[in-house]
Amino acid sequence: MATGADVRDILELGGPEGDAASGTISKKDIINPDKKKSKKSSETLTFKRPEGMHREVYALLYSDKKDAPPLLPSDTGQGYRTVKAKLGSKKVRPWKWMPFTNPARKDGAMFFHWRRAAEEGKDYPFARFNKTVQVPVYSEQEYQLYLHDDAWTKAETDHLFDLSRRFDLRFVVIHDRYDHQQFKKRSVEDLKERYYHICAKLANVRAVPGTDLKIPVFDAGHERRRKEQLERLYNRTPEQVAEEEYLLQELRKIEARKKEREKRSQDLQKLITAADTTAEQRRTERKAPKKKLPQKKEAEKPAVPETAGIKFPDFKSAGVTLRSQRMKLPSSVGQKKIKALEQMLLELGVELSPTPTEELVHMFNELRSDLVLLYELKQACANCEYELQMLRHRHEALARAGVLGGPATPASGPAPASAEPAVAEPGLGPDPTKDTIIDVVGAPLTPNSRKRRESASSSSSVKKAKKP
Repeated sequence: MATGADVRDILELGGPEGDAASGTISKKDIINPDKKKSKKSSETLTFKRPEGMHREVYALLYSDKKDAPPLLPSDTGQGYRTVKAKLGSKKVRPWKWMPFTNPARKDGAMFFHWRRAAEEGKDYPFARFNKTVQVPVYSEQEYQLYLHDDAWTKAETDHLFDLSRRFDLRFVVIHDRYDHQQFKKRSVEDLKERYYHICAKLANVRAVPGTDLKIPVFDAGHERRRKEQLERLYNRTPEQVAEEEYLLQELRKIEARKKEREKRSQDLQKLITAADTTAEQRRTERKAPKKKLPQKKEAEKPAVPETAGIKFPDFKSAGVTLRSQRMKLPSSVGQKKIKALEQMLLELGVELSPTPTEELVHMFNELRSDLVLLYELKQACANCEYELQMLRHRHEALARAGVLGGPATPASGPAPASAEPAVAEPGLGPDPTKDTIIDVVGAPLTPNSRKRRESASSSSSVKKAKKP
């Protein structure tokens, strides 16, 4: 009698070791015999990737049960290389050696070429590219009435129009073939001016009343000036080219400094507007009664620029929040401003983290916002004082050198650079030449001088905050 092991051997079933040892056949072995084989084969053929080997390199290795890769490159016979030309079974269209004439030629020359027999008798296919310019024709009466010119004879005008028809208004070729021995020597601009003047006259005379005409206009004077300018540009020396490049670079520097000054003035104006708006808002809150204060805040909210003080986030989302979170400075405030703000709070005797009651949080945030605004205003004022002093010294140096047009005065020594801004003399208005000289001669600040100026302005603003 056959046992379970014999039945599994006949059916090629590979069960687990427990089943093989017990000699029983399960239902899964009979229903899904292929899955067992695939699992067994996959388990035996899988290889573990060695440590330190990249995944892309390991994927190139031979690790499947297919044929081994060839040692030499060979054509497998698959892909686009197997595509062959599909020749039709129709008859081949015959070709014929036949003559043809080119309509662009007026001498009736006969040429030969290969064409299909079905196209015999058809026009030359490239004849459609034979485009000619329509040169107007005038009569003797029209010339005497409208086209007469003392500087041009009729024979010379006829010669010009004949060459224009022959060479399709290629005026450089027309000027080269012009008969300068028989007629007066003319330039290309003279030929163009005479031709287009006659075309415009004939178009005006022959036009139907009430029609909109597109009359060609040629400005001979502009064309001559253009060619003269091109000739001057071509004949420049290397020294002139270098000088022009230097002037262009200086012009770019002047424009960059002008944009920088405009940007600084706009930022300063924003700070001044923010300070005025904040002060006016404080006065309005003090005058308004306490009951109408929240209503007025909601109804009349002044537009404060983003650069004014600190803009604290509003915690209006659902959920539980701590009141102390409203006292945290936003990430838009830099570390430099944070340190200056802490220094100013310590000098005023205010705690850095007070008890977060509703009223204290509101007042503490307003105080810090005003302090940051004050810090920015002082920094902008220090920058303006520094630039004003630098420009005043430069103006004095230029005046001593005689650049401003006056006599050169001997330098008695460098002017002391005082920290206080120089005050202009009363009764003297701004000098318009001073601004122009500053714009043209002024040099931009270097990165090192700008850093020194910012550090000096920040320290001076902190020192001035100590004073009552």
